[in-house]
Amino acid sequence: MTVIACVDDLQKMAKQRVPRMFYDYVDSGSWSESTYRSNESDLAAIKFRQRVAQNVSERTTEMLMLGQKLPMPVALAPTGLTGMQYDDGEILAARAASDFGVPFTLSTMSICSIEDVADDSPSPFWFQLYVMRDRNFMSRLIERARDAKCSALMVTLDLQILAQRHKDVRNGLSAPPKLTLRNILSLMQKPAWCLRMLSTKRRQFGNIVGHVEGVKDMSSLADWTVSQFDPTLSWSDIANIRKQWGGKLIIKGILDAEDALAAVNVGADAIVVSNHGGRQLDGAISSVEALPAVLDSVNGKAEVWMDSGIRSGQDVLRAIALGAQGTMIGRAFLYGLGAKGQAGVHQVLDIIHKELDLTLGLCGQSDLSKVDSSILIKE
Repeated sequence: MTVIACVDDLQKMAKQRVPRMFYDYVDSGSWSESTYRSNESDLAAIKFRQRVAQNVSERTTEMLMLGQKLPMPVALAPTGLTGMQYDDGEILAARAASDFGVPFTLSTMSICSIEDVADDSPSPFWFQLYVMRDRNFMSRLIERARDAKCSALMVTLDLQILAQRHKDVRNGLSAPPKLTLRNILSLMQKPAWCLRMLSTKRRQFGNIVGHVEGVKDMSSLADWTVSQFDPTLSWSDIANIRKQWGGKLIIKGILDAEDALAAVNVGADAIVVSNHGGRQLDGAISSVEALPAVLDSVNGKAEVWMDSGIRSGQDVLRAIALGAQGTMIGRAFLYGLGAKGQAGVHQVLDIIHKELDLTLGLCGQSDLSKVDSSILIKE
């Protein structure tokens, strides 16, 4: 029996159980992957102050995100193709998040649709929106999210154009996978995954197929998707989305202080400091390196969260100590999902929470909401 001690153990298990093209989709960055690597290494370089003889017998990791009290300041980030890591993956991840008591965010590029998740998730979830050239389709997505009682809308801004990820090109990534010889051989090595996928009807992009004129199958979807990311995106578009949505608005994909201020000016309730997990602009700074300047620019006018590179409870604590009011995890929960489905996502959350709680105590602290940079070693 495999002993799971950390998220890395679930990553190794996911690699064994998920077909190569979908595992690689998660475990990759753009071009040289330098930003992907720096997200993790820059976090790891931040050292804690160990404190002793402090009363840490009663500790709490509770914090608020968008006014919701959570057992820890962690939300599941929007990730495309989640339902290709494990059958009905978005539904399973939403259930695990609900059971643990943290938010789940559904991606526009999900396999399960907004309606699928709304029907099967016991708690309200957040919906992530890409701004598409087809503004009518985008407007309908917002209304579908409203009808599904999504409690917040997250607009991702750093995918106006799609960067190249070499592994996806080499693998010929598609959903469902193209039956090339290389992919057939990969699938034959993952019989359990194949059997589960055959048992579900959800194997295409559920928010798009059947909701866009002329898009009825994967071949027509591929052409449509490539043409839809909008390089003309402007802050006035975000202001219009803010007006149509009316509810809580989260802006994701901010690395620059000026962009953070612009997000505040269009009414963002929360800003996610993120470089898309190193999957867009290779050579950009890491999220944790960008965090301080964004915090200074926002100056308390919106919540500031961070994602990209968070793999442990210690990483969560580093972000909070630097001033973030929340964090998001993507790859970490996908490793758990690919390894063990819903139970794996829950296990990731358990691991991160335990690591967060223990590190908090070892730093001589008992209340996460009161932590600041004094728990870190200053270079």
